[in-house]
Amino acid sequence: MLYEATVPQFIKTLNNMTAILNKAAGQADQKKYEVDVLLNARLAPDQFNLIRQIQIACDTAKNGVARLTGKDSPVFEDTEKTFADVQKRIEKVVSYLKTVNPKDFAGAEE
Repeated sequence: MLYEATVPQFIKTLNNMTAILNKAAGQADQKKYEVDVLLNARLAPDQFNLIRQIQIACDTAKNGVARLTGKDSPVFEDTEKTFADVQKRIEKVVSYLKTVNPKDFAGAEE
């Protein structure tokens, strides 16, 4: 039950994030500005920039699943600076999540 509530949902959310970032890249290309400008944008002054929010989303997914399964979470340094960097981080987390299966969650409810 915990597998279904976590892994597929995290993968779906991260894939949606990738789709949104791809739309942003298309918009940047159409409007002739550097897409990396968006990565430092904030919706409000007291929010983290987009790069940091993507890092947090990725960390929440991989660390949450790792804790529930008792596995070690992959470690990613927070060094992303470009659009390609954040896309790669999302891909790495989705790849990690795909290695987890329902049996890994045995006993996690306790």
